Amino acid sequence: MNARTIVPLLAALGLLVILPLFLSPNLLNAAIKMMIAALFALAFALAMGQAGMLSFGHSAYYGLGAFAALHLMRAVEHKLFGFPTPMIPLAGALIGFLFGLVFGWFATQRTGVYFSMVTLALAELLFTLAPTWNALFGGESGISTIRGPSWGINFGSDADVYYLTLGWFVVSAWCMWAFTKTPVGRLALALRDNEQRVRFLGFNTHVARTLIFAISCLFTGVAGALLAIANEAANYTIFSAQASANVVLQTFIGGAGTFFGPALGAMIMTFFARITSDLTRSWLLYQGLIFVLVMLFAPQGLGGLADLHARKVRTNGWKHLVAPYLLCLVVGLLLIAGLVFVVESIHVVLTDAYLAKRAAAKGEWVPYELFGQTFEPFSPVTWAIPIMLVAIGSTLLPVARRITARAWLAATRDVPDEPIAPSASAAPVAPPS
Repeated sequence: MNARTIVPLLAALGLLVILPLFLSPNLLNAAIKMMIAALFALAFALAMGQAGMLSFGHSAYYGLGAFAALHLMRAVEHKLFGFPTPMIPLAGALIGFLFGLVFGWFATQRTGVYFSMVTLALAELLFTLAPTWNALFGGESGISTIRGPSWGINFGSDADVYYLTLGWFVVSAWCMWAFTKTPVGRLALALRDNEQRVRFLGFNTHVARTLIFAISCLFTGVAGALLAIANEAANYTIFSAQASANVVLQTFIGGAGTFFGPALGAMIMTFFARITSDLTRSWLLYQGLIFVLVMLFAPQGLGGLADLHARKVRTNGWKHLVAPYLLCLVVGLLLIAGLVFVVESIHVVLTDAYLAKRAAAKGEWVPYELFGQTFEPFSPVTWAIPIMLVAIGSTLLPVARRITARAWLAATRDVPDEPIAPSASAAPVAPPS
């Protein structure tokens, strides 16, 4: 790492250290979940981005790490033996690594989509088994316990858990970054790009892929253990396909081609889900739309866009981009507002509460409430609002694209293309459209 990279990272770390002083308990809990999701995404990207192994079942090792931590916490709670609370994630790391070796040995005998399907099947096996294995997974209700005091710290407050999570996140992220610089980490890149050539050079590619996959599962187990410590409980739903799908979406939204891109995507999408899930039941639809838009217009992800701007934009080039980007933001907000109005209106008129109102009105379409206002379902004024918003946004969109394209050329003029050394963060990028 050079100074250009280290300084922002140290600034971000300093901000994370003092952040609990300014957050409410609810936001502090959200920050803990964001860091755990970021660690999960980094561990997933270690296998997917580094070695090209797209796992659809990483929730298996996430859940196993959580249950390993819970069983250890229960043993300490019942005074069977002593174990420091800050070291409990080691149990998740150990169980994640061991199961990563076993499951990975079978899964890595295939590549591509066949590997993905095997990992999904293994995770679904645990998802099906967990509700019926009460002794290990607690059945449908799961397992719960409490955090015990250790090293003079009570660990009863969210602030204590926050700093514990932050410490493990920083150490784990550094270890994963250091791994990408090792010979095995470089070998993973070769496996991703041309496995046949690596085999021709005399390497045992099956063993190498299994080891890399197990290391990814190790850090996934740490993330699961941190989640168990934060929640003091877990149930079988942690093995669900949705948990695996979430980390895939978050990684691609953040940018699988950069090291911290998956962590960025996981933090943003975890916070987005926490906020929008309290406001609307359609939040999964919006999350899916975000993924589609990112894949269509910024396939390198948010981290890839940030890396592109850091490499391409001249020092004084930002003055050309501020106004065009603000215009693009306004256009996007207009289109989003129109879409949200339509989606939420449809959602409201399909709810049981609204259908009950219609039944009380003998089948008549009654007004509905949205955003604190009352609207008539078939009034031209009601639907003129989203039509106007979308029409204005659609009219301004081509103008914003042309202005942004010219501003991008002005901001990147005379900046030579820099050759990028092969690394875990090397991925093809394109200028923003």
